[in-house]
Amino acid sequence: MSDNVLEELSEDRGRLGRTSTAERVAVILRTRIIEGGFRPGMRLAEEEIGNALGISRNTLREAFRLLTHERLLVHELNRGMFVRKLTVEDLEDLYRVRRLVECAALRQLAAPPCPPPDMTAMETAVAAGRRAAAEQRWRDLGTANMHFHQGLVELAGSPRTDEMMRGVLAELRLVFHVMENPRRFHEPYLPRNEQILRTLQRGDAPGAERLLAVYLDDSRHQLAEEYARQLR
Repeated sequence: MSDNVLEELSEDRGRLGRTSTAERVAVILRTRIIEGGFRPGMRLAEEEIGNALGISRNTLREAFRLLTHERLLVHELNRGMFVRKLTVEDLEDLYRVRRLVECAALRQLAAPPCPPPDMTAMETAVAAGRRAAAEQRWRDLGTANMHFHQGLVELAGSPRTDEMMRGVLAELRLVFHVMENPRRFHEPYLPRNEQILRTLQRGDAPGAERLLAVYLDDSRHQLAEEYARQLR
């Protein structure tokens, strides 16, 4: 495990407070997966992570168990805990869920009466994406893209859907690692995020949904093609 990842976990230690729980540890580890810190196939060393976070082995194992149920980790007998490697079937199912959830979040905005949506999270994510692209921080650009879609789902106003989407995006980040050139994959979607946001700001939710549907299809095709190429 890299020193950078352990340093990041040490920084997260303060978020646990005195009442640390396995759920809070799972949130931290899930966030690190979404941000690209843990790669598929990476072994998660209990002692290193436990020391970095300042938690007991039992607490960490419970957090691992929670993330295993979320299909983010997998236990290998006599080898330990690993970040899961996703298959092309996982990819197809994740995009099926994304299309159902994200498009529905936009579709409901067109159904009156609907209050003006709070797009602050999406605006913040676009701004973060611009900064990351300008500084050529492609991993951070991918994270900003994740936050954009999380913000889009938050327009539905459903805490349960928000929680489900966080799990979907964590799995999706593991899929994204299949792309050998993260810049070529992530950079073209930044202006498309901006286009969806501008369309929503004009009050055209159906137009934003159409843009999103094409966006998701294009992203899925790119990733599926890369999976197929690597399996040849």
